[in-house]
Amino acid sequence: MSELKKVTVQILNAFTENDKGGNPAGVVIYADALSHDNKLHVAKKVGLSETAFISRSNTADFKLDFYTPTKQIAHCGHATIAAFSYLKQLGKLKGNTSSKETIDGNRKIEIQGALAFMEQMIPTYVDPVERENDILNSLGLTKADLLPNAPIQVVSTGNYFLLIPVKDVKTLEDITPHFDAIENISEAYDLIGYYVFTTDALAHEIDATTRMFAPRYGILEEAGTGMAAGPLASYLYDVLQIKKTTFQIQQGKYMLPPSSSAIEVQLQLENQHITGLMAGGKGVVTRKLEVNV
Repeated sequence: MSELKKVTVQILNAFTENDKGGNPAGVVIYADALSHDNKLHVAKKVGLSETAFISRSNTADFKLDFYTPTKQIAHCGHATIAAFSYLKQLGKLKGNTSSKETIDGNRKIEIQGALAFMEQMIPTYVDPVERENDILNSLGLTKADLLPNAPIQVVSTGNYFLLIPVKDVKTLEDITPHFDAIENISEAYDLIGYYVFTTDALAHEIDATTRMFAPRYGILEEAGTGMAAGPLASYLYDVLQIKKTTFQIQQGKYMLPPSSSAIEVQLQLENQHITGLMAGGKGVVTRKLEVNV
């Protein structure tokens, strides 16, 4: 019988706001010897929405594999920020630029001070108008709860999210998610989940505050979703015509229990068209676990 290996998992909160809150992710370095089944076992034992496994890459600086407790996924924003924040803290990054290899291709990484940023793709938009009533019902909302002149849209900068603009913070706070209905609509549009947001009554430095529901991936509500903040910043620029290059997105403030996250998105523009974007934040180590495989 083969001997058990002990795997050390660092837990980092990614997208922390003033070093508090954020979204926890597991990070395992030196994961080259771990099999797919090993990684799945570790992610299940860790029990967080995602764990990142870092190993050697022939095409980028590092290879990252992302696992939920039930399956491998192509990308994860907060686990990427956690992983590169940890690598930076260990002194394993050569400079302020790096790269990750994923099962879905390579992506650039930038380090700006204490923040790590990851590259996302040019946004694409799909109008789910034929399901608008179903979408509203799945959140206990009516048409009157929406932000005027702001359409519900499916937006992707690498993963698909349903963006739902509501008129004010109270509406965002009072949402009643019906998770079976959200999961069905998420299946229909191949979504990671819903990203419900408002631009109402916010502090000067915050452009939108959000809630993220992803029951299709076993996540009822998530505190910080970097792959959703990119689509939202793109929507704010392209659809709501807020012509800025840097957006501050807050998430998790209205979940139970609250875990407020801060995500910064920097748009790259050419002739007022988005040609790429970077989404990032800070990762803070909170604890470590040992898992036998």
